[in-house]
Amino acid sequence: MEEKIFNHQNQAPLPSGGVGGGSFDKIVERRGTGCVKWDAEFPFGIDDSEREGLIPLWVADMDFEVAPAIREALQKRVEHGVFGYTTVQNNYYEAVIRWFERRHNWTIQREWIQYTTGVVPAISAVIKALTMPSERVLILTPVYNCFFSSIRNNGCEVVESPLVVRSSGVQEFRSSENLSSLLVPPSSIYEVNWSDFEIKCADEKTTVFLLCNPHNPAGRVWTREELQRMNEICLRHHVRVVSDEIHCELVMPGHHFTPFGTVNPATDATAPIICSSPSKSFNIAGLQMANIICADPETRRRIDRAININEICDVNPFAPLAVEAAYNEGEAWLDALNEYIFGNYQALCEFFAKNLPQLKVFQLEGTYLAWIDIAATGLSADEFEEKLLREAHVWVNSGTMYGTDGYIRINLATQRSRLMEGLRRIEKFLNR
Repeated sequence: MEEKIFNHQNQAPLPSGGVGGGSFDKIVERRGTGCVKWDAEFPFGIDDSEREGLIPLWVADMDFEVAPAIREALQKRVEHGVFGYTTVQNNYYEAVIRWFERRHNWTIQREWIQYTTGVVPAISAVIKALTMPSERVLILTPVYNCFFSSIRNNGCEVVESPLVVRSSGVQEFRSSENLSSLLVPPSSIYEVNWSDFEIKCADEKTTVFLLCNPHNPAGRVWTREELQRMNEICLRHHVRVVSDEIHCELVMPGHHFTPFGTVNPATDATAPIICSSPSKSFNIAGLQMANIICADPETRRRIDRAININEICDVNPFAPLAVEAAYNEGEAWLDALNEYIFGNYQALCEFFAKNLPQLKVFQLEGTYLAWIDIAATGLSADEFEEKLLREAHVWVNSGTMYGTDGYIRINLATQRSRLMEGLRRIEKFLNR
């Protein structure tokens, strides 16, 4: 049964979302399909028999069927029946270029694009290309866990500039359906500690700044002004910017994504390196394809060498077609998705405000990942994750994997009925 969540003003239901005859409320059975989110081995030595009734709100993977255009493109390719080595053709590059021009007002040249199997392999290849062992790579923490491993696996040192928390004030939501406002208590938001950021950049051993834009797990969509300030500091201290923009299409109403490539359009050795993919926004991560975009030819030569050293230069025959279909025909589906995720976020905020006010929800500007302060529970983030999984069969991510304790990350990209059941279980767990 569809879960209906109501606002405070006129009790109108939040939008359920749907496009092309489908709905994001549709339950899709994913157990037994070999997917990480539902079928992965449990942590903490928990027995697999506990899987019954699991609600997984952890890894950044959506429970929604892909856009119809993507399914149609892949079905047509399957019907061909031969799946040999694949060359990426010009249609692919044209789709990428047109998308960023149309959607983000960013003009990309064909030669700037280098494809690979995913954003994490892309980041690792770029770090290999730009650094020498023992150099330092700066990150804003808490941040996506693979940033730490990509840096260390290339023999470099992680340098953290911790983000600072401030209250964002009372949140007022308005959906594209012109519903009345939904007001919830003040939440929190992260900001850059600019003095610390510049000190870390000024260290002569810091050669790369690895940015998450939009930021996972903080939910920030960095403003153009913030990105310009980052760029100015990095240029002043000869630090190259590498921007992970995998979540760039997942932006909530009232916020605007700015590609770092439009902040610094340089075509020389100061040009930023952008790592991007539609894998998160169109739920095609398993097809494994991403782009590295850089306007400087010498940097591209070095990245190409790193890609080939790491043997991540080949893609499967389905991935380019899925990307083309997403960028050419998936825009309406994506807009509906963002509206649905925003509705889930509204529902979570209202539920926490009414039933779990001791848990502080950070303001969500982008991504589909809610960041929650659990300090009031007295549990560490790891304890919270383990106990919740054992006792309530709800799986969330501990904040320690992103570099900070006292927080959890909740994946909102699931059917609203399933999300609400997970939240009710969290309430019951904490009220025991």
